[in-house]
Amino acid sequence: MEFNESEFLVETQVPQDELIISRTDLDGNITYANETFCKISGYTQEELLGKPHNIVRHPDMPSSVFADLWKTLKEKKQWSGVVKNIRKDKGFYWVEAIISGVYKDGELIEYKSLRTPVNYETKLKFQKLYDTMRKESSERTRTIIYK
Repeated sequence: MEFNESEFLVETQVPQDELIISRTDLDGNITYANETFCKISGYTQEELLGKPHNIVRHPDMPSSVFADLWKTLKEKKQWSGVVKNIRKDKGFYWVEAIISGVYKDGELIEYKSLRTPVNYETKLKFQKLYDTMRKESSERTRTIIYK
């Protein structure tokens, strides 16, 4: 699938007073998406349910961030971090994510994710960090050429 580079430049702001909530099964497939998640991501609930949560993974995100996320969850710990997500229309949005396991009678049954907005300085800091991480690990990097 090919996209015009400019499609990746439109940012959606996450409202300060709203929380993005989702739940997934143990394989990372979405089982619940609140209205805010749908609105910010541009997907309907029907389009999200049953899909892998990485449907919103932006190509700017280094794979090592998600490797750390899964490692942390497998250790039965809570993971938190700054994440750049991609919208259905190929725009993007930034969030602070907190992800943890949900347990019933001591058994892991699903994962829950709570996401909140981040400020401009944090977005800039993490964009630079993630660009460096992808470059150092030889992951694809995006270049925009101005003429």
